[in-house]
Amino acid sequence: MRCFEYSAKKIFKNEGIPVPESYVAKNPEEAEDAAAKLGKPVALKSQVLVGGRGKAGGIKFADSPEEAGKVAKELLGTEIKGEKVIKLLIEEKVNIQSEFYISVIMDRSAKKPVIMASTEGGMEIEEVAKKSPEKIVKYHINPLDEFLPYQAREIARKMGIPNDLISKMGTFILKLFNVFNKYDATIAEINPLVLTPEGLIAADAKFGVDDDALWRHNEFADLEEAKKGEFAYVTLDGDIAVIGNGAGLTLVGMDMINLYGGKPATFLDIGGGASQESIARAINLVLSEPNVKVIFLNVLGGITRADDVANGVITVLNSADHKVPIVIRLTGTNEKEGQRILRDAGIPFEISMEEAAEKAVEICRSLS
Repeated sequence: MRCFEYSAKKIFKNEGIPVPESYVAKNPEEAEDAAAKLGKPVALKSQVLVGGRGKAGGIKFADSPEEAGKVAKELLGTEIKGEKVIKLLIEEKVNIQSEFYISVIMDRSAKKPVIMASTEGGMEIEEVAKKSPEKIVKYHINPLDEFLPYQAREIARKMGIPNDLISKMGTFILKLFNVFNKYDATIAEINPLVLTPEGLIAADAKFGVDDDALWRHNEFADLEEAKKGEFAYVTLDGDIAVIGNGAGLTLVGMDMINLYGGKPATFLDIGGGASQESIARAINLVLSEPNVKVIFLNVLGGITRADDVANGVITVLNSADHKVPIVIRLTGTNEKEGQRILRDAGIPFEISMEEAAEKAVEICRSLS
């Protein structure tokens, strides 16, 4: 389960991590009222579960309540990487002196959590890793051992920050790891963590929880995000998004991608009986991943109907701003009708999973 920023910041605040004062708004009037309550210039931040919203124009600023209302009207109802903006976080605009990056994620290859920290806050960490990998401190944590304050301070020291900030940064790192550990998180990220005249503040927040651990956390039951978690979804480090109807079929599709020399970017199981609408939401979800170059949709229809799959694909291709090649393997229930729909729309498809996977890898290579 991935959390909206406002939910993530509420969790962080409850665990002692300072965040800017803010309110959630669903319409321009609420945005104007929120800005009036804050009584200072504000940031209006689109609440979507995709990255890169700043570059996409999803974050804007206002100096007065009236301006906040106008900006909110511009943002609400827009789409960012296929996701519609229905809520805004109205947040006090902070006086930034320096920006940092800290995160805790699960390193699946090492089978340990890893803390990453950098003085290059405010940038996409992938870009920092490519251009200046030496600026990222990585520190693996043994899950059987307690993570201690001196270890957090050591990470802060390795970041190369001023001495008078090491203790405060160490405290922040320790608290973020404790949040990650307490809530069975898959990621806890602050980018940027900003230094202001009042101290360090989490200006942004990214937080995800392992779906299989949600039963242990009743505090998430009322979150909108928990109710939206309709797919089994895992992001990976490749560039070919794999979608299938059934966990086994999705895994086999990933194996096929690997067999032909590609790297999966996602595991997304739409399950049995997926509707046209859920197919469209699944494709939009992987479209939101910045590293996805090709989508491999692998469907063997049982309860899932091939015509629903085809109509879902067409819905997305007709509306998505972000165009990514899609390779479809489509057989099973109503396959002739589904294939006819795709054919009439000029969308190619395959019957063989192996041929479809090989084609997806070939297309991905041609885009490199």
